[in-house]
Amino acid sequence: MYILGMESSCDETSAAVVEMSEGQRRICSNIVASQIDVHRLYGGVVPEIASRAHIEAISRITYEALEQAGIGIGDVDAVAVTAFPGLIGALLVGVNFAKSLAYSRHIPLVAVNHIHGHVAAAYLSHPDLKPPFLALVVSGGHTSIYRVETDTDYVEIGSTRDDAAGEAFDKIGRVIGLPYPGGAALDRLAYEGNKKAISLPSPALHGETLDFSFSGIKTAALNYLNSMQQKGEEINPADVAASYTDKIVTAITQKAETALLQTGMDTLVLAGGVAANSHLRASLEALCKRWGVRLAMPDRALCGDNGAMIAAAGYFEFLKGNLANTSLNASASDDGL
Repeated sequence: MYILGMESSCDETSAAVVEMSEGQRRICSNIVASQIDVHRLYGGVVPEIASRAHIEAISRITYEALEQAGIGIGDVDAVAVTAFPGLIGALLVGVNFAKSLAYSRHIPLVAVNHIHGHVAAAYLSHPDLKPPFLALVVSGGHTSIYRVETDTDYVEIGSTRDDAAGEAFDKIGRVIGLPYPGGAALDRLAYEGNKKAISLPSPALHGETLDFSFSGIKTAALNYLNSMQQKGEEINPADVAASYTDKIVTAITQKAETALLQTGMDTLVLAGGVAANSHLRASLEALCKRWGVRLAMPDRALCGDNGAMIAAAGYFEFLKGNLANTSLNASASDDGL
């Protein structure tokens, strides 16, 4: 069956067509309209500007996705849309467009949890992947660990208590003068520095908890940079990138290892925008190799926000009978609707 997936939770407008069945996981099209150049002027995402950009792009890219897939709207079996969590104004653009399209063409509508979408991206890169498994979602807004019991049943067993890893990367990247988005540039720069050059606190909370706190390491890095500037001492951006990246990646890997040992899972899925980080991917590969655990990561092109992942997650919600109607609304929170 053909699923039309729509994503507009933050600063990427995306529409995709995915062909899904018991043995089929095929991306027919995946169009992403990026807003990076717009938000780069402000050093971060401006919600109102993001919402307006979604309005301008969503109709065009939806029909572009259908055309690239070689199908018409009449061939679509279900429309899946990100309904939560995210920026409320941005979400409303996608939800209202998807509702209108589905209602006007009598197509079933499915509401998708953005986090589930990130995890479902792994199904597109690993068609044989099946629950139960452990999912580690690391992005600009989330750093969470889930026990995925079925394709639609997720149990959160660990999360950040404040900032997310992606936001922490972007913030420090911006402060040391890297281009937006700072996280991607920080990833590259970290290879040029000394990861032991700067002492920083770990974001991994002590004890058996699987929770994180990234506000401390972010504040410590800012204090270090301010102190060096006040003393007139030279700052080595590569050393900052290497030390900061190593401490965050080590913390995430430690909690992933604890979660694997606590749950006894033999498969770990890494998902979310920060899943594209090369240091994190390498660290988790080493961890899973050490414990004989399968590591399933989406292709890098599927780590960021995209419609294909929403279509994949929507397929499983459709199979379970979780359909939405014209009363569907968006929600900014993880708790959903």
